[in-house]
Amino acid sequence: MELVAGMNPHMPMKDIADYAKRVESLGFDTLHVPEMIHDPFVVSGLALSATTHLRVRTGVALAFVRSPMATALSAWGLAELSAGRFDLGLGSQVRQNIVERYGMLFDEPVARLGEYVSAVRNCFTSFANQDTISFEGTYYQLTRLQKEFLPEPLGEGMEPAIWIGAVGEKMTALAGSKSNGLITHPTNSHPLYLENHLLPNLESSKPQNSDIRIPVVISPLSAVGNDDEKRKEMVVSKKERLAFLYSTPAYEPTLKLLGYEDLGRTLRDLVSSEKTAGLHERIPDELFKQVVIECTWGELGETVLEWFGGLAEGITLRPPDQRQFDQQFLASASLIKEST
Repeated sequence: MELVAGMNPHMPMKDIADYAKRVESLGFDTLHVPEMIHDPFVVSGLALSATTHLRVRTGVALAFVRSPMATALSAWGLAELSAGRFDLGLGSQVRQNIVERYGMLFDEPVARLGEYVSAVRNCFTSFANQDTISFEGTYYQLTRLQKEFLPEPLGEGMEPAIWIGAVGEKMTALAGSKSNGLITHPTNSHPLYLENHLLPNLESSKPQNSDIRIPVVISPLSAVGNDDEKRKEMVVSKKERLAFLYSTPAYEPTLKLLGYEDLGRTLRDLVSSEKTAGLHERIPDELFKQVVIECTWGELGETVLEWFGGLAEGITLRPPDQRQFDQQFLASASLIKEST
């Protein structure tokens, strides 16, 4: 199983290089770079420059806030910088954030993202062949690329793979038909949801006659630590995040699957009326234990395999904050990486 390091989106830029070196030293295969505060391509460049074999993947970059050509050029440059250690993960985000935070369009997100991926691939083809571009779609038209604006071709096998972050059924189907891999969200990483919904949907949407399994990297929330008191603090923090996430309609399917259909509506009403004090208390302990990995560093490997063995090709986790637990983490990491 691919061991993927998550990262705090609020991490100061000056700390990125050291964090990338640390996760590489702990045996992580890949670093996922989110887009929330910092530009994910700038962060990816810092991480790639500081490491020698760690793979870096945007997890995920927001497609609709920049043009396909701009994204393709950034991804191509990072692949060149790292000799092919960069993957491009793309996602749509939600309408309110794209329209109100970034001032960009969010119409027909599944169709738009599908066309966006095609446009980026067309850019890659033009770069590789040192040729002009002619892409005319419903949402994007790319028809001008003079020779002096072409980046140099990459070496064999260095072109960035394109992954898609998906939650809903239609976006999952898009990932199955158009991407090199799928990245889940914390709200659709539950084993039951993976087994009964996401994986069958992904399999049925693959191109006809394709026998390639689309790899899935899951992104569950976790509260891992050896200090009981600190882990209690993590539980409160993770409940706060769950309450915020589950107040969004797009993230409700797992709630319905687990029998908490009314909880999303309750959380949404409280958030809309700005009654957010103590919101985490609305997350039942029973639900928390079903959707969040809570264990010690020594238990982490066996817990991950018990929950997700055979359901995913990779998992996103955070390394220990305290180096005294590195050896226990390394033992757990070894179990995870050896599993298939």
